[in-house]
Parts: sequence; structure tokens; C-alpha cells
Amino acid sequence: MRNALIICRKELRSYFVSPVAYVLLTLWGVVFGYFFWAELGVFLKYSMESQMSGRMYPMNLNEQVIRPLLQNVAVIGLFFLPMITMRLFAEEKRTGTIELLVTSPIRDLEIIIGKWLAAMLLYCCLLLFTVFHFLFLFKYGNPDLKPILIAYLGLLLEAGAMLAIGTFISSLTKNQIIAGATTFAVLILLWVLAWSDFSNAGWSRVLAYMSLVTHSESFMRGVMDLKDGIYYATLIFLGLFFTARSMESLRWRS
Repeated sequence: MRNALIICRKELRSYFVSPVAYVLLTLWGVVFGYFFWAELGVFLKYSMESQMSGRMYPMNLNEQVIRPLLQNVAVIGLFFLPMITMRLFAEEKRTGTIELLVTSPIRDLEIIIGKWLAAMLLYCCLLLFTVFHFLFLFKYGNPDLKPILIAYLGLLLEAGAMLAIGTFISSLTKNQIIAGATTFAVLILLWVLAWSDFSNAGWSRVLAYMSLVTHSESFMRGVMDLKDGIYYATLIFLGLFFTARSMESLRWRS
């Protein structure tokens, strides 16, 4: 997989030599920073009111601050991840360098994995902002680490699935705006499928099971469920598999 790592390094460098990475990092820092400030402010307010009233209500950093924040991270990702993936193949098509890629001795799978890994690494850079904020909580509080690590694992798996879908959609068009908008629409659809669970009908439960939200809830609670991991792994496989089929069609046309 040496070629995949070369593609990954090249793609990651292209994020940082353009304004893309810096704009995403700045916006992510501002948005998450506001959520952190708001959640922590509410927690401190209730804590002070509890002390002043003389009735000590149970306060839990994990449940009242960290878990809502990490759930918000997943929501923010719906808007940021399409901006990460929209250029992966669409930009190559627009500039004409896609022909060089598909006619090179590098295998399609190595190209796809390399680009997907670069997108994952950029997402990990975004997650680092959340880690810095939580270090503040560990310095002045005593949150439980294990549920946080499981929640981060869930965020990475969920992001991997969404990035794989975005990678596939980017391989279908040369227009980055179309790729980003379509990816956002598909991710929103997969998100709101959870709202289908309003009846006992079989189709309703199946649609709800296909939702990204349904399988992230257990991770956010600090519980690892094998079926949720399999769901995200399946989405990642399907996204990259269909991207490979799209690349194969390009290779035949080149």
C-alpha cells in the first residue's frame, strides 16, 4: 500500500497548500468553541444554583457536557465533511489530471484509499480541536475517560462512512459544488431516516435502522455494540467499492 500512502500524502498536502484546510479548521474551531462555551456555561449555572439552594443535584460532566458536545460534533460533521470530499475526484476531473491517474500504473484501489485516508486525516485534525477543549475539563474536573474514547471511536467510524459516501459522489462529477451539495443531501437523508421509526411496520424499522443516528447513539453513551461497528464498516466498504466501479469506468473510457 506504499502507493496509497503517497497519494494520501499528496492529497493531504493539497488541502494545506490551499485555503481549504485553514478555512475548515477556523470555522470548526469557532463553531465548536461556541458549543463548548454554551454547554459549560449551562453546567456551571445549574451547579451554582444547586449550591445556592442548598439542594445538591447530581452533576455529571460526561452526561451533561461531554456527551452533548460530542453529539453536536456529529451534527457539525454533516456540514463540514462534504466540503472535505467534494474536491477529491471532482477537482481531478476539472483540471484534467484524472486521466493521468487512471492511466498510471497505480491501482484504482490505492488511489481511492489514499484519497479517503487523506480526508480522514483532515477530519482527525478537526477533532483535535475538541480534544484541546476537553483537556480543560480534565484539568479542573474529573470526567470518565473510557466513555469519551468510545464516543471518539464512534465519531471516527461515522465520519469514515460519510467520507466514503462523499468520495464516491465526488467521483461522479467534475463540479465540486454539485459533489458537495449532493453529498450533503445524501448525508442528511441518512440522518433523518431515524425519524421513520414512528410505527411498528417492518419498513419503518428497516429505514430507521439504516440511519446514521441509530448507530451512533450507543457510542455516544460509551457502549460499543458490534452491530453498529459492522454497519459503519459496511458503509465504508460500499462507498469505496462503488468509487472503484466509477474509477473503473473512467479507466475504460481513457
